[in-house]
Amino acid sequence: MAADDRTATARTQRAAPSRAGRRQRTFEQANRRLKWAMLAPAVLFVGLMIVFPLVFTLNLSLTDAFGAVNADSAHIGLRNFGDALGDTRRFWPAARRTLVFTVGAVVLETVLGLALAMLMRKPFKGMRWVRTVLIIPLLATPVAIGILWLLILDPTNGIANHLLEAVGLPRQEFLGSVGQSLPTLMLIDVWQWTPMMTLLLLAGLTTLPEEPEEAALMDGANAWQRFRHVILPMLGPTLATALVLRAVDALKTFDLLYATKGAGGGSDFEVETLNVYAYGLTFDYQEYGLAAAVLVLFTLFIIGVVVLLRRRGGRKNA
Repeated sequence: MAADDRTATARTQRAAPSRAGRRQRTFEQANRRLKWAMLAPAVLFVGLMIVFPLVFTLNLSLTDAFGAVNADSAHIGLRNFGDALGDTRRFWPAARRTLVFTVGAVVLETVLGLALAMLMRKPFKGMRWVRTVLIIPLLATPVAIGILWLLILDPTNGIANHLLEAVGLPRQEFLGSVGQSLPTLMLIDVWQWTPMMTLLLLAGLTTLPEEPEEAALMDGANAWQRFRHVILPMLGPTLATALVLRAVDALKTFDLLYATKGAGGGSDFEVETLNVYAYGLTFDYQEYGLAAAVLVLFTLFIIGVVVLLRRRGGRKNA
């Protein structure tokens, strides 16, 4: 009888953890289902907001839509893409300007942002005020920034030319010149967005461990050697992320260009990027099918740039 009691007790003790484990698994499964149920509406909404415009634009690019988006139109296959890629007067120069503007602005913003981040890495007197002043360009919209710089760079009454004359330099046309417009807008973009790169890289610098740099200092490495061989490799992931974010944003620049140069990017299309070109096709010429094709090509171009940057960043980090 005692043996039977002991056997029953052992079975009960073995069964108790088993039941507890099943309850735990059931709770975890229910928790996962509840989590996805709570996330589902937001995921569905975001998915629709992304997928529907893409599908609509892709379908529109395969039609000869003209005059009105909802007007009767026929599917013409890839003809719009052929017309866009064969347009050596507007499309390819706009693509070149988009690339030049993005590369020039992002490279300058990264170099200046990294330099400022390194200067502000160590606390100093007045650092709070410096950071406050630094973010001022980020507080205004690109349209307001464009109007502000239009006034500053006005060839006749702008303060920039008065300052140039005060130091003995000749007056410049700036945004009024076909040749100077794109470089000038690149510098305006650098003025506005360098602070963002500075803050991103400064955040990355503050998370780096100090031991490797201290070890390099003890080994006799100078400041440049510590930066080149210790700090920069550790900062690689943050730098790659900042580059991708800023490059994508620079590729999509529209409001600054439109606010300063208007439709067509100027009288000679001197600052017409793919964004400005697609806007003109849509709202000035009502060529919706061709405009949609340009936007699809532009999207593929942006995806290619992101993939290239991520791959280069991955190889450097490896």
